[in-house]
Amino acid sequence: MALRPGRTVRRIERPYTRVSQKVPRKSYVVGVPFPKTHQFEMGNKAGEFDTYLYLVADKDGQIRDNAIEAARVTSHKFLEKSLGSNYFMKILTYPHHVIREKPIATGAGADRYSQGMRLSFGKPSNRAVQAFKGKKLVELRVRESNLEIAKQALKKFALKISIPTRIIVEKWSRFFKKNYKGN
Repeated sequence: MALRPGRTVRRIERPYTRVSQKVPRKSYVVGVPFPKTHQFEMGNKAGEFDTYLYLVADKDGQIRDNAIEAARVTSHKFLEKSLGSNYFMKILTYPHHVIREKPIATGAGADRYSQGMRLSFGKPSNRAVQAFKGKKLVELRVRESNLEIAKQALKKFALKISIPTRIIVEKWSRFFKKNYKGN
């Protein structure tokens, strides 16, 4: 079955998707698919960067894992081509939410196949990130001279995901790094 449009799963839902560890046969969700994104950190981890950019969600919504992977590939290619290895990008969200789909049939005999809403729990099709307003989705570290290129990369990332976002820029000085006690 083809992939449904992202707008069908954009709204945040809280279905009962139990995956039991102790008693697996009591699990309601069987066969949860692996997320498409396997690489969450790209670029130079040990680099000295003074500018941090964050892509922040402006509205609540769900972002499918294949959209995150497409956005990651696009922005990573752009950064590699423009900056080489003078950046560090990290995806801060992980797709925990399981999306289920009930197959919908059209054409002759569809009523016998679909059977309306009977047993409409659906099968797990993929995963999604549940992003609430103000949640940081991506962190990008660059030098201050590469700030405009970094903003373009985050804009390319934002075009691939299904919710509106904004970019926050923070300047980090050496004094602040020494005295910083958080994550």
